[in-house]
Amino acid sequence: MGTRVERGMSAPPEVVFNTATDPDRASAWLPEPLRSDGGERPQASADDLRARWSSDASPGWSAEIQVEPADAGGSRVRLDLTGGDDGLADETLANLAREVADNLTAG
Repeated sequence: MGTRVERGMSAPPEVVFNTATDPDRASAWLPEPLRSDGGERPQASADDLRARWSSDASPGWSAEIQVEPADAGGSRVRLDLTGGDDGLADETLANLAREVADNLTAG
């Protein structure tokens, strides 16, 4: 059984999606069982800003995000996480929000 959480972010959808799918940033926000040692990208569709991670090494773990535009140039991010508990899903999305903020201030 998975957990779905949503969160608004004050960054354009493309910035959120590119940050989420950047293999160099994945280890900072994805739960340990979904981190790729090889720097592989998730199954992603840039057209609808959706990406999915799964783990062969940790069966039963997966994450999928969908990024949508929100008011004032921001984004709404939905995360579906399978494996772990409700608190881990919230923490995962909070970690992504930090990575997005870091990406914005670094650029």
